[in-house]
Amino acid sequence: MPKHGKKYRNKVEGVDRTIVRTIDEVMKQVVAASYVSFDETVDIAVKLGVDPRHADQMVRSSVVLPHGTGKVTRVLVFAKGPKEAEAKEAGADYVGSDDLVEKIQGGWLEFDKTVATPDMMGTVGKIGRILGPRNLMPNAKLGTVTFDIADVVKEIKGGKVDFRVDKAGIVHAGIGKVSFGDQKLYENALAFIERLVQLKPSTSKGVYLRSISVSSTMGPGFKVDTLDVRTRIK
Repeated sequence: MPKHGKKYRNKVEGVDRTIVRTIDEVMKQVVAASYVSFDETVDIAVKLGVDPRHADQMVRSSVVLPHGTGKVTRVLVFAKGPKEAEAKEAGADYVGSDDLVEKIQGGWLEFDKTVATPDMMGTVGKIGRILGPRNLMPNAKLGTVTFDIADVVKEIKGGKVDFRVDKAGIVHAGIGKVSFGDQKLYENALAFIERLVQLKPSTSKGVYLRSISVSSTMGPGFKVDTLDVRTRIK
């Protein structure tokens, strides 16, 4: 068993983490349990009643969090002509075509998200083996292969989060920073869970929201009452 430091022990002393709490109470506990000097990311893990081995039960999409993620996201756009200018105006950090492909082939990867117009996908395909394993490949299902460049760039800059269920049926996502405070974290978490519920596969049987837990980067995890969550989502 790993040993925790004194600051950690002082923060969690007297807090029963086996208790299942309402989602707003969990956010208060997560913020109160933070003890480090940096602004921790708050993560949510949702266990779904799906079998990812079946293609029709693969839950994958994105959501724009109402208060963003608190992270600075560097956006790269593959586009030409008017769409190139549109991307720059919308706030994209890097915009280009063959020049960016050559740069990436040379080992440059100083960006976090990629967007491409459909006509550029043939060019982007040349670096698919580089971008794919790093989850940087533009994807139509995630809305990052589109001619609506300006809207997508603004969404990403504003706090758009991509997610997909893993082999264990769990979806992980960062929903903000401890400095957001419990109310904004609560609203972000609810928006994320609402999106998951909207994506429930028709072939998923039984309980869909199996369990939910929330924690900060260095802090303890807290269990969320899924029955309470269902009463709060639209």
